[in-house]
Amino acid sequence: MSTSYLPATKESIAQALEAEAPSDAISMLYRVLENPSSSPEALRIKEQAITDLTDLLRQENRAEDLRSLLTQLRPFFSVIPKAKTAKIVRGVIDAVAKIPGTSNLQISLCKEMVQWTRAEKRTFLRQRVESRLAALLMENKEYTEALALLTDLVKEVRRLDDKLLLVEIDLLESKLHFSLRNLPKAKAALTAARTAANAIYVPPAQQGTIDLQSGILHAEEKDYKTAYSYFFEAFESFNALEDPRAVFSLKYMLLCKIMVSQADDVAGIISSKAGLQYVGPELDAMKAVADAHSKRSLMSFETALRDYKAQLEEDPIVHRHLSSLYDTLLEQNLCRLIEPFSRVEIGNIAELIELPTDHVEKKLSQMILDKKFAGTLDQGAGCLVIFDDPKTDAIYPDTLETIANMGKVVDSLFVRSAKIMA
Repeated sequence: MSTSYLPATKESIAQALEAEAPSDAISMLYRVLENPSSSPEALRIKEQAITDLTDLLRQENRAEDLRSLLTQLRPFFSVIPKAKTAKIVRGVIDAVAKIPGTSNLQISLCKEMVQWTRAEKRTFLRQRVESRLAALLMENKEYTEALALLTDLVKEVRRLDDKLLLVEIDLLESKLHFSLRNLPKAKAALTAARTAANAIYVPPAQQGTIDLQSGILHAEEKDYKTAYSYFFEAFESFNALEDPRAVFSLKYMLLCKIMVSQADDVAGIISSKAGLQYVGPELDAMKAVADAHSKRSLMSFETALRDYKAQLEEDPIVHRHLSSLYDTLLEQNLCRLIEPFSRVEIGNIAELIELPTDHVEKKLSQMILDKKFAGTLDQGAGCLVIFDDPKTDAIYPDTLETIANMGKVVDSLFVRSAKIMA
């Protein structure tokens, strides 16, 4: 990078953007920023140069240069309004986030900026960077550190009564508790976010995020009909904004339909006008699961899980619900197959259900322990022995009821005799 600076003018910016090689354009924009002039016009041109430089560095995937850019700009931040500083800092952090594989760099960058904002006493910016840092820590599965950061941040923001930031933080806290499988606290945080959101205007994207989280929590409680309505609201918000999260909202809508045994509706939703915009692996995966559910075919179900591993197994929300659906389907199929028998080979059941023998044997032993049916596994002969359902003898409960009634009579007579003696 040359030591001679360029004049802070529109011509310098235009000249830089017209450069053939991106590296030349980046070098020229750096030289514009080195201009010592601090006139209002020069400051405005420098702000434009920072925006263009950020875009170019992002396109070239130069994440470390973006990080060092924020350090270089600190003297410049002292001569521009705090609101513009916040806009530039958040813009650079967003640019780093768009470069793949920079999760750890983003975390260290946010930590650096938190330290700087504390030293400079820029509370507004610090709170927003800390919120971003907590989200990054959660994505990185560093839940303890993220929770500690959010706990302090929530108290501070509530005291300042910054409703919009409070909605964002409460929503983040809800997601964090959900990741930790603490459903009551996740619901409480979501309720707090909704309460804060009701007092202000919430941007459509944020409202969509609230609806999406509401749907996820209702689905976790097996209330799939309510969850579907929330996912639909989220889908409409994201679809209008052309937000990439729209396809996930639609995917979870289809999941709810499958979980309430309305798998036949899935094809209709996908072929609708809104659904056709998002046709791809995510929806194909849910269609494969819906087809397997309609056919009650475990083999098709396992094939779908194998073929669409990224869309089903690696999505924690879908995986959690499909695991319970698979177990239910497997149990129903096994109970139906063993019903006519009193003794049957495990290999024969495995052949009928088209699953590996060891997998079927493991599931049968689990069902016996869970008292889904009465039986035992004869591993020596490789057979399942099914017992008749033991008929409960009515004499024992009847005897206990008679004794209880006699006890009441004796107690009543004792009370009466006590009154007479008195």
